[in-house]
Order: sequence, then structure tokens, then C-alpha cells
Amino acid sequence: MDTAGRGADDDLKIGLPLGGGAAQGFAHVAVLEALDELGLRPKAIAATSMGAVIGAAYAAGMSGSQIRTYATGLFQNRARFVGHLWQLRPRRVKEISIGFGQYDLERVLDAFLPPGLPDDVDDLPIAFKTVATDYYSGNEAVLDRGPLTSAIAASAAVPMLFRPIMNNGRILVDGGLCNPVPFDLLDDVDFTIASDVVTEPGGDALEVPGAVESLFGVASLLMRSILIEKLKAGSGPDVLIRLPTTASHILDFTKAATIMEESEIVKDSVKRRLEEALGSRTRVYGNS
Repeated sequence: MDTAGRGADDDLKIGLPLGGGAAQGFAHVAVLEALDELGLRPKAIAATSMGAVIGAAYAAGMSGSQIRTYATGLFQNRARFVGHLWQLRPRRVKEISIGFGQYDLERVLDAFLPPGLPDDVDDLPIAFKTVATDYYSGNEAVLDRGPLTSAIAASAAVPMLFRPIMNNGRILVDGGLCNPVPFDLLDDVDFTIASDVVTEPGGDALEVPGAVESLFGVASLLMRSILIEKLKAGSGPDVLIRLPTTASHILDFTKAATIMEESEIVKDSVKRRLEEALGSRTRVYGNS
């Protein structure tokens, strides 16, 4: 199948859901590069948590390789990154609880997002929406307009690490708690290619995990369970790509280059699957 040159203006409207997974979200770059190399450009992107960070850059016009280069340069100097993060740390006692400082994620994003992104979601060249969780109702909150940084921050506001985000009169936290891979939000496209990076807890099965490990391990199990139940409902994406990620990297953003390199090995497999699926227009699931 010849897919070269196909893009957002062609007849086939492709939707790209990108899931959450903290630092593991850098693995999405392999999927973006595969799409770029096939000449495929999504018509719409729906994203959760770290997927929203990567997806916003892609929706703004950056290529997968440009995102890779930017992330590698940003995090290659660990001391500089940690020092910059230290400058953004919480300063007031009321922002610190049980040993954790809740960062203001909007400030963090302002410091680390690629330059040149538009201020508003509506100004992105590719239709873009993020998913957050309404803290008080537990309901899904879909953000498809308004300030871009606030929308990304709301979707990625991991409890305990980041302060909840006030957005349009609602208190919002990480979208992975309700919709870890939001393929169901792209009902106005012809074909959905979903990317999932969530990894179950790893390590020694006889070792009791620590507090932080337990917190994020349970979050990963929750997101995996939600995704499994959504797929059982029979309304899944046309292609679901589960990228190889390592549980030990889930919070180590300085491992961005390593995570992207580890996922790059499946890029050719992803391209073959996409060509086959787009040719047959059938739903495809499983590991790459």
C-alpha cells in the first residue's frame, strides 16, 4: 500500500489517541516518527497526561524527530534539569504535605515545553483535546478549547507530585485516573491509531515496594484495568500499539533519550502494522 504523502487534508481522517504514563510517554515518539515516515498526518489528537505533553507539540507542527531532538537536549544534562526544577519547587509550607512538594505544573510546563507553541488550544493546526479528571465528581473532563498550558497541566496533574489545576470552575487532576488512552473521544475520524505506554509494576516479586513505588504502581494497575474494560466493551481503536517501556523509568524524565531509543526498535513493526491495517481497514490489537 502506498501511503506516501497522505496527510490531514486527504479523504481518510486519522485520529491519534496518546495515553498517559509519566516519563514513559516519551515512547510515543516512535509512533509519531512512524506516521511521519509513512506520510500520514492525523486530523485530530486526543491525549492524556504525558501523552498530552507530546501530543500538543505534535499538534503544533513539530515532527516526531524534532520532538526527539528537543527532549534529548532538554534532559541530557541531569544536573541542569534538576537545578531548573529546584528553582520551580514549592516555596510555601501549605503547598507541602507528607513529605511531597506539590509543584505548580503550569509553571513547570512554561519552563520546559518547546518554544513557539500557541497560547490557545484552538490555535493548534491539528484538532487537539486533553482529558483530565474532575476531582470532586470523579467525572471525565475533556478540554478542547482555552489556554493550552492549562489544558495540558490539568491532564498531567499527577496527585501528590503536582497541585490540582483550577480550570473553568473545576478542580482537575490527572486524566489517567478516568481515561488513560482516550480513543473513544475521536468519533469524528475514520481511523484511529492509539498509542499505549502504561507498564505494570516491575521488580522483585518478593520485595515490598516503597511508598512512592506503591503509589505509581497502583496508578499503573488502575490505568491498565480501565483500558482493558474499555476494550472489552468492543469500541476500541482500529490499531492499538503497546510500546515497550520499563517500569523503572516511570518518573525519571532524565531517561528521555533511553526511553525513546528503547521504543525505536518497534518502529518498523509499527509501520508494517499501519500499512496492513490501513489496507484492510480492520481493527488490530496486541503488542508491536
